[in-house]
Amino acid sequence: MTTTPDPVHGDDPLAAAPGTIPALFHGLVDDAAIFPPGNLPLADAVEAHHRHREAWYADLVGPFLVSAAKLPGLVALADPQRPLRVAVVVPGGAEGVGPAVAAVIGTPGLVLDGVETAGGTPEAIVAAYHEHVPEDVAGAVEIPADADLDAALGALAGTRHRAKFRTGGTTAGAFPSAPALAAFLAGCVDRRLPFKLTAGLHNALRHTDPDTGFVHHGFLNVLVAAAGMENDEGPEIAEGLLRSEDTELVALLREQTPAALAAARTRFTAFGSCSIEDPLADLVDLGFVAPPGATALRSPRVDKPESAARPTPESQEHP
Repeated sequence: MTTTPDPVHGDDPLAAAPGTIPALFHGLVDDAAIFPPGNLPLADAVEAHHRHREAWYADLVGPFLVSAAKLPGLVALADPQRPLRVAVVVPGGAEGVGPAVAAVIGTPGLVLDGVETAGGTPEAIVAAYHEHVPEDVAGAVEIPADADLDAALGALAGTRHRAKFRTGGTTAGAFPSAPALAAFLAGCVDRRLPFKLTAGLHNALRHTDPDTGFVHHGFLNVLVAAAGMENDEGPEIAEGLLRSEDTELVALLREQTPAALAAARTRFTAFGSCSIEDPLADLVDLGFVAPPGATALRSPRVDKPESAARPTPESQEHP
């Protein structure tokens, strides 16, 4: 069953004892271990997911993502004694939704948590979701980078389903520009439409991969930008935040009100990552999470704590 994150527990959604995950980050990282560039073998990925779900950081981890093509292998591995929450990724458009959903629902040991579909029109995919997907499960519709954004998001507005946007891949062209990502975020916030992101978003802060030279967006950048938009900041401010590689974003996130953070997570539901360890390590490094046994959270690593001024597009280097 798809659940909506509830990041407000008490007065501070960023508060957490050592060995626990702050409520703001609950369910933020969907496990995409079998997808590029991770490409973990299916059986190994399933075992690793079970370990994640039993670990101290389990609250960070969302469902196991499986492609429709690998569903038969997952069905063979299913164990009713170890239920697996699954979101199935259907690349072939609306026609593939019914068979994929039926395969998961009909398998003891697999629990349908979501469906993510690319190809065809959003209208056709939503219609397939309404026909085949249980009412307590939300689907996601991938919006291509070259789509008519207003029309695509408009087709999802008012439904229980989410928009999905690709933030990276195995080529430089798969990474959207900051203005393109900001426009997608603004379109979702304006329509009160939840969304998820996928690919390339393994780390908290925007950075350039030293091996590939690809410029990756950061999930912390997205959270800060989404929270700002909930406070009526425009896409031009979001562009600057998305371009920032500065750890002053830690201070900017901590400055947000609990209401703005709750709204940001209601909108930004999750991102798919082939690594659970990378985002977890960044949250530890930036001082949001302390491993078990730590006496307290470390002081956040902020390069410029005396200045948390919001960057603007003009102050940041364009990709």
